[in-house]
Amino acid sequence: MERTDRAPVATFFAGEPLIAGTTVTLSEDAAHHIRVARVGIGECISLRDGAGRAAIGTLIKTSKSSALVEVDDANEVPRPAPIHLLAPVADRDRMLWLAEKVTELGVTSWRPVVWRRSKSVSPRGEGPTFQAKLRARMTSALIQSGAAWLPDIFPESTIERAVAAAPAGTRLLLAKDGDPIVGVEMRAPITIALGPEGGMEPAERQAFVDAGFQPVKLGGSTLRFETAGVAAVAITGASLALARQSNG
Repeated sequence: MERTDRAPVATFFAGEPLIAGTTVTLSEDAAHHIRVARVGIGECISLRDGAGRAAIGTLIKTSKSSALVEVDDANEVPRPAPIHLLAPVADRDRMLWLAEKVTELGVTSWRPVVWRRSKSVSPRGEGPTFQAKLRARMTSALIQSGAAWLPDIFPESTIERAVAAAPAGTRLLLAKDGDPIVGVEMRAPITIALGPEGGMEPAERQAFVDAGFQPVKLGGSTLRFETAGVAAVAITGASLALARQSNG
């Protein structure tokens, strides 16, 4: 259609399949953002569904509870190289911040791990209500960054279950006594395990090491878990991208 050559004025999340020639209904939150951004009827917007589809469409109707968009064009966006994050159950606000940033960086999955020291944190991020907030924060980050894939979100798990769920590939455990992460050969998929505030117990560390997780460090200083998580995902993502370029 002739409308697709215009630059979109904003990006929104669509919870329906994005197929050219169809009309999708956006949520009440999206409708609110459309009003706040003063997007008018007939204007071009971009859409993301969080499952690898990106689209360009035209806003055709709005109300307080929803908005209708005619999808003009849609395409598949390849998923980034797989990076799985084992995040500690910790302070909920800092977990939300970490979730937002790693979504922007293209992390594949988010699995919170209950460490022994997780149980002493309050208020901590856990349970269905927090998981809904986590997904909302990730969705907001997806729209802000223009990415196409939301991370797969898993419920809290024990260390044993987290280890068992980790795919074959490069397994990294962030630890202050580990090898420098920049010297590690990266092979997808990558799983990154973050310990809790205050550090992990020796037995917890050993459980990961026994499962093939290599202890690595980011530098000489001790970082908060959310800072360490963002840095590790950024470094591993860049390493995989460079490897693809070299092989391509």
